[in-house]
Amino acid sequence: MSFRISDYTGHYPALINLGLPILVSQLGMIVVGFADNIMVGHYSTPSLASASFVNNVFNIAILACLGFSYGLTPLVGAMFNQGRLRGIGALMRNGLMINLIFSVLLTLVMGVLYLNLHRLGQPEELLPIIRPYYLIYLAGVIPVALFNVFAQWSYAITNSRMPMWIILVANAANILGNWLLIFGNWGCPELGLLGAGISTLFARLLCMVAIIWIFFWHRSYREYSDGYRQARVTRTEMLHVFRTSMPISLQMTLETSAFSLCAIMAGWIDAISLAAFQIIVITGTLGFCIYYSLGAAIAVYVANAEGAGDRPKVRNVAFAGYQLMLVLMVVSSLVFTFFGNGIMAVFTDDPAVRLVTATLIFPLVLYQLGDATQITFANALRGTSHVMPMFWIALVCYLFVGIPSTYIMAFTLDMGVYGIVLSFSVSLFLAAALFLYFFMRASRVGVRQ
Repeated sequence: MSFRISDYTGHYPALINLGLPILVSQLGMIVVGFADNIMVGHYSTPSLASASFVNNVFNIAILACLGFSYGLTPLVGAMFNQGRLRGIGALMRNGLMINLIFSVLLTLVMGVLYLNLHRLGQPEELLPIIRPYYLIYLAGVIPVALFNVFAQWSYAITNSRMPMWIILVANAANILGNWLLIFGNWGCPELGLLGAGISTLFARLLCMVAIIWIFFWHRSYREYSDGYRQARVTRTEMLHVFRTSMPISLQMTLETSAFSLCAIMAGWIDAISLAAFQIIVITGTLGFCIYYSLGAAIAVYVANAEGAGDRPKVRNVAFAGYQLMLVLMVVSSLVFTFFGNGIMAVFTDDPAVRLVTATLIFPLVLYQLGDATQITFANALRGTSHVMPMFWIALVCYLFVGIPSTYIMAFTLDMGVYGIVLSFSVSLFLAAALFLYFFMRASRVGVRQ
């Protein structure tokens, strides 16, 4: 394998051009996440702790839907490289149907979990706040899933700007809704955390409606929409999408489940630890979302190279993306190191919560390299369509290794919430090594798994 820098630099502009609008979208979502948690945190510490629990539990469903939609990216990307635009429309019809079925099933599963919230060991005083917020969040699962389907289509045809503008407008509406409904401004009812949930649901519905309208009615996408209308939903095509989508969804579900179980463990300690955990998670999302934006671009261009049968280009694109990813990782780590205390302090006025969060900056910085590396090569592997190893990697790293490590560090070693965040490094670095290994196998010249 060649390591000449000239093999990679030529891919930088395309990756940046596609990844930058996704980055802007992700930063917009971070701003909303920060605004949500700042407003809720200043409303009350119990509201912030309740938001931490619900958001982390629902991350499982939301990211499972996102991962399932990811199965479309390599399929659409390869067809786009071959100029099969109407075929993409037909694929979208079947992809939309299988994603809708998947999201309905997830909604039912999360509904069953709602009936058992009292069994999850959370502080009793938080349950009256958690329950209504949970139900509002539940209503947003299907809109998120449908938006993700069309967003992945747009990314795969190398148009990342259209979803960006939709997300930014929806984010602005979300922040305004929070200000109106959390605190009861401009004559609106003061709903606290429930108001934040209603505002988020409205933003998700807005995203879904806007992107579907553009797909079907904007003249630039007529060939895609014509292909969609003329296609039939068939079991064969849905299974084709399912085989690519399910391993990715399982990988993301297992990863997110591990982190959500960490939130539950933080709740076992006390409400202060749970609130501090939420602050560190939303702060860490700054790094994750930045890495994700470039990872999405890597997946698209790897899929294009795979569709053209250019195996050396597959590897070169992935490693060019990794070089850019390392730059982003260094920037994120420096921000957390020098500005972490200031960022976290804006979320709450509670001195006890601030004191705990200040101790969590080191483990937050520590896992950034592992996170950046595993995102790079998980997305590169996704672009090759050789996705089955992703499930096994997640199963081993996040459940078999990650969860026991979290429990041991937090409770056996009595490190508390510090041990919970420190344990992230164990699973993320192991996952990074395995994703790199399986990507190298999948991208080897002349070898197909």
